[in-house]
Amino acid sequence: MLQIILFSAVAGIAGMGLGGLFSALLFKRPSDNVICWLLSFAAGVMISIVSFGLVPEALELAGFTISIIGLIIGIVVIMALNRLVDIITKANEDDLKIHRTHEELYHAGQFINNPKRMLRSGLLIIIAIALHNVPEGIAIGAGSIHDLNLGLLITIMIAAHNIPEGMAIAAPLLAGGIKKWKVILLTAMTGATTLLGGIIGVFVGGISDTAIALSLSAAGGAMLYIVFGEIIPQSIIMTKNRAASIMALLGIIIGLIVVQIH
Repeated sequence: MLQIILFSAVAGIAGMGLGGLFSALLFKRPSDNVICWLLSFAAGVMISIVSFGLVPEALELAGFTISIIGLIIGIVVIMALNRLVDIITKANEDDLKIHRTHEELYHAGQFINNPKRMLRSGLLIIIAIALHNVPEGIAIGAGSIHDLNLGLLITIMIAAHNIPEGMAIAAPLLAGGIKKWKVILLTAMTGATTLLGGIIGVFVGGISDTAIALSLSAAGGAMLYIVFGEIIPQSIIMTKNRAASIMALLGIIIGLIVVQIH
């Protein structure tokens, strides 16, 4: 149990916190291209985790039907969470169609425009966005219950994804004049919910093989929606070239190699 908690902390808090730290140390906003390339590469790695790790394990444990149900559950939950974020940030219908900057994608403008209200309205946004990390924690918890090495592999790959995501969230906050230590703390906080997901994954996964399979496939569905519904489309829009897609494909290949070595 302690190992799984450590895995979740590394993937969530350390991964997001390192992203915030890197942005703070750079003393300037990383370019959209750099962040998008990193996020796209990490998205490709996540696709490999789901396609060659989580889903095959779920199929082996409980079969096709349970795996499909889990994938659908994960997708629907993340869609609902996205809507929650939009409601909290009072996004209008035009804003929901397309995001052209990282401030819009991560709703960081709410912090920049309301620094004095950060602890009141800002923390609500942090909590809503942080809920995206719960399925990742569930994947770590359920995967570790099934196979500790699988849990470690998922941890490493999710942490790699969280670093550029932390950079993307931290950069506009720094540009808005928020103190560096606060930015690092806030980005780390968005990853703290991975611990909650890890604990859920452990307890649910400990019920039966079917529960493990459902947890793994639901986490996989959530990750796939985040990749194909958010990261890759927005990266292409922001960079306006094919580099993001190429980085995602490279991430898929690297992720497959790592999974096969495992």
